[in-house]
Amino acid sequence: MAALSLLSLIALLLLPALLLLLSIIVRPRPVRIPLKNRHVFITGGSSGIGLALAHRAAAEGARVSILARSQAKLKEAREAIRLATGIDVATFSADVRDFDALRRVAEEAEPVDVMVVNQGVFVAEELAKQELEVVKLIIDVNLIGSFNMIKAFLPAMKARTDRRPASIALMSSQAGQVGIYGYTAYSASKFGLQGLAEALQQEIIADDIHVSLVFPPDTDTPGLVEENKRRPPLTSIIAASSGAMKADEVAEKTINGIKSGSFIVPCNFEGYLLAILTGGVSPQRSYVMAFVEMVSAGIVRLACLFFQWSWYSSIENWHSQSKQ
Repeated sequence: MAALSLLSLIALLLLPALLLLLSIIVRPRPVRIPLKNRHVFITGGSSGIGLALAHRAAAEGARVSILARSQAKLKEAREAIRLATGIDVATFSADVRDFDALRRVAEEAEPVDVMVVNQGVFVAEELAKQELEVVKLIIDVNLIGSFNMIKAFLPAMKARTDRRPASIALMSSQAGQVGIYGYTAYSASKFGLQGLAEALQQEIIADDIHVSLVFPPDTDTPGLVEENKRRPPLTSIIAASSGAMKADEVAEKTINGIKSGSFIVPCNFEGYLLAILTGGVSPQRSYVMAFVEMVSAGIVRLACLFFQWSWYSSIENWHSQSKQ
């Protein structure tokens, strides 16, 4: 009993010291990124999460620009935002795979304070069946398109006269934290965003530009409705382990993450577990969250092993039934 009491005393004494240490070493430092009266530029802004983000940013008092390929959808989105908020947004039509077109948009648009790289292509199919042209499309839009956006807009962001903190937010996916059956190309494109984000944050921190990496689960959007019609049954079974969210819910989490300068922005409980487990050497601004990651990583790893057990059991059962 005495030994237990001594251990408890030591733990109580060490805890403040550990928290103090974490408050000193976590980097980058905490930051607040204002949106009011600032220019927020959103790709994929004509529908789904991008449109919800545009609504949110406009409601926060930001000057909003949205980019997409379809002129018709951009017009519809602009009217919807005007009706909902009374604010007129700027629209730009371009393909994120076309760097020259994006560079022209960057020259035409006002300097950007907050850029949300949200475009995405999602085609769920086993790699053995998926055409390489589709794989290339997914990689080009989701990953190379993100490079194109950043390369086109970063010079003006670095040279901005508004010296308040700025932000680049990349819309990843929970499939960018863990590989999912049928998501080989999609997961590869989204996993790549984390490497991009981690290295980019080191390169632009001196310019007071802060990177956020958002990890939404399945989100109720027109794109998901269409995808559900064709994705493999096993994909739906495994993806169901993390519940779907509404686009507006993801937009709220994203906007809050941007304003707080959070590097990793999870959107639901499963996302927080994955963020703890896959954080690795990602930047962490909150010393409290750094402490939670330290003490809970082992337990979360065990929980994720149970998820893997469930997924592989589903795969085994599916193939066993298919053979019968």
